[in-house]
Amino acid sequence: MKKSLRNALIALVTFSSSAFAAGSSAAGEGSLLLALFIGFFALIIVFQLVPAVIMLVGLFKGIFGRDEKKVELHH
Repeated sequence: MKKSLRNALIALVTFSSSAFAAGSSAAGEGSLLLALFIGFFALIIVFQLVPAVIMLVGLFKGIFGRDEKKVELHH
């Protein structure tokens, strides 16, 4: 068991060294596209929060607000 774990760890370190070396050369590519992608989804979340906050305020007004008196008209 120890021998197979050791061999797997050696293989992992050996084959991942090229991936670590290639990571820094392509770090600057696509940063504008990534920023637009994240910004788009941030706008979606913000636009969904606005109606949710309005509904929450209305809910709290309904729960904790004063009771309205009913006006009766006498004919």
